[in-house]
Amino acid sequence: MRRLLLAMTLLVCSSLPVVTVPLMMPVTALAAPGPSVAALAVPPRAVLEQVEGQQALDWVRAQNSRSANVLQADKRYQKFYDDVLSVEQAPGRLPLPDQAGGRLWNFWQDAAHPKGIWRVTTDASFAQSAPDWKTAIDLDALSKQEKRDWVFQGADCLEPEAKRCLVALSLSGEDAAFYREFDTTTNSFVTDGFDLPRSKQRVAWLDLDTLLVSRDWGEGSLTRSGYPFSVRLVKRGQPLAAAKEIFRGEEGDMIVEPQVLHDEAGRKIAIIQRNLDFFRSEYRIYDPETGKLRQIALPQKIGFLGYYSGKLILRLDQDWNAGRHFVRGSIVAVDPFASGKTPSLVFTPKTSETTTDIGVTSKGVIAVVYTDVQPSLRLYTPTGKDGSWHEAYFILPRMSSASLQSASSSASHAYLEVEGYIVPPELWSFDAAAAKALKVKTTPALFDAKGLRTEQFWVKSSDGVNIPYFVTHRRDWKMNDHNPVLFTAYGGFDLSYLPTYYADIGKTWLERGGVYVVGNIRGGGEYGPAWHEAGMKSGRQHAYDDFAAIGRDLAARHIADKDHLGIRGRSNGGLLMGVEFTQHPELWKAVIIGVPLLDMENFETMAAGASWAAEYGHMAIPSERAFLQKISPLQNLKKDGTYPVPFIFTSTKDDRVGPVHARLFAARLAELGKDFYYYEDTEGGHAGTVNAREIAHERALEAVYLSQSLMDQDAAMTH
Repeated sequence: MRRLLLAMTLLVCSSLPVVTVPLMMPVTALAAPGPSVAALAVPPRAVLEQVEGQQALDWVRAQNSRSANVLQADKRYQKFYDDVLSVEQAPGRLPLPDQAGGRLWNFWQDAAHPKGIWRVTTDASFAQSAPDWKTAIDLDALSKQEKRDWVFQGADCLEPEAKRCLVALSLSGEDAAFYREFDTTTNSFVTDGFDLPRSKQRVAWLDLDTLLVSRDWGEGSLTRSGYPFSVRLVKRGQPLAAAKEIFRGEEGDMIVEPQVLHDEAGRKIAIIQRNLDFFRSEYRIYDPETGKLRQIALPQKIGFLGYYSGKLILRLDQDWNAGRHFVRGSIVAVDPFASGKTPSLVFTPKTSETTTDIGVTSKGVIAVVYTDVQPSLRLYTPTGKDGSWHEAYFILPRMSSASLQSASSSASHAYLEVEGYIVPPELWSFDAAAAKALKVKTTPALFDAKGLRTEQFWVKSSDGVNIPYFVTHRRDWKMNDHNPVLFTAYGGFDLSYLPTYYADIGKTWLERGGVYVVGNIRGGGEYGPAWHEAGMKSGRQHAYDDFAAIGRDLAARHIADKDHLGIRGRSNGGLLMGVEFTQHPELWKAVIIGVPLLDMENFETMAAGASWAAEYGHMAIPSERAFLQKISPLQNLKKDGTYPVPFIFTSTKDDRVGPVHARLFAARLAELGKDFYYYEDTEGGHAGTVNAREIAHERALEAVYLSQSLMDQDAAMTH
């Protein structure tokens, strides 16, 4: 499914911390991250591109040390670290369940299990205040035993019993993973079972003894994006070299991947999804009896693919004419074996609506629907043979988000997480058979939200389009331009940036008087496919203008002036930060640029960059090349430019975006004599960090940086 692939391809993460604590130094300006950037030689590009090269890593260590000399030396660092670590390891955090085989599975990390445990319990036990969890895999013990830095990446279990699962393990959090067969009846890896070596790969169970696998099969099996395009049958006991190819895409595709869908009646359908690019796909049914493939007449842009009552359930990301006209954003049901039959309409969005999460239960299809970025839950059930569907509507709290944590075609109930910026996560069980929602678990408050509130504001962008944004602040704040603001957005890949309970931000920012702002800019999914498409390719300037418009609106409302406004983004949001840094340096005092894309003239040849050309554009197309050259942060740094001192962070083990973008940007700043902070974690993959201690360290560095940038100046004036 594209949304699953999307989650694995570009990660969205939170914004971070800050503080108003005792003053440690005079601060008419942010302290330079000494020694001076001029004191460290800048390696050539070819050196920095060698991700694990010794010269490059020596430069990384020197930059890390240079920044730590200021940030980690600040006496507030330790408290920030301790605060973040405490909330990351809080025992009262919500255990999010995953349904499989009639039981509930959960991956859990805490102080005793920093790498985590994969554990299981029953529905009845889970309903208790203290569930009886049974550990299936202890990642700390396994890593110690095997002397490998294992990171748990999930499990794919054979439905419906889930007695066997393929457990995905990566080294240090990279995307490439090993898949190992696990027996959930004995809680052990299967001796001589399926064991797929390290690769960026996709797997699906066809039956107990057969897998559908796309992976690196050797020369000529990977796309230019570095993903597999050959799907093969892997039989139990058979060497990988003997696997039979059943479908082969092309090198210019993004990825080809298998999936096997099950419905409530036990029917299953094997589908080969050929992703032509990030958003367009072809779908073929594989018949294991005949070994033949048949392409299904589906639109190329689909945001969700499920299976219910013998019908494929689709969320359309494009208009579709199939016996009648369906508008993009609609949910439809398609009979995959009745060519030419008109699909039935499940849901049509209004202009202010979009669906995010969609799931299939044994008693209907459920969807989270947002109206002006405010959530509701819908249940859809077929009413009879005429193809119509009944909708049941459930109101959810305002200023919150709802995410479908688990749904299974073999269970009538699903699990939903509901949370807000200042409302701790709640887990709801939704019974599709009874059409009732029940709150089953709540998270105790992990920071003091007393006296805080969240509001939704709107501002007109440069072309007159209204852009919504959320502001979380103290009720007794003063509109005096001096509120320290941390402002974030994402604006890409049809992903919505929704209210989320970030306990680290609560502890290191909101508790200390900071204001937290989230913009719902174009390029995201907050208003469906059209909102996303408005921010694609050369339309991305809309997203950048939207972000700047919110920044100016914060000043116009006297919430914060330039000296009190900091911004943060990561991944695609890191690109957003880089563009705002170069296009509007006068608007911001602090800029945090995380695991970013920054060299947009060369991104297609860097790490998995070719896979995102459908979002950003191709350098080979003149009009798209001109736009990429215009906005590429690396190439648009100017010697005579006046910039805020940024904090740049990345990860050596990021095999998705890669650390080279961040390295090159920092190196260019150094060449121009501009100060910056730089932190490169040697582990963590594209997530940047993989355990609570790494998270706490990186967040604490940011907290010091933001405090020095946005808060200390006012603290100095009060002393």
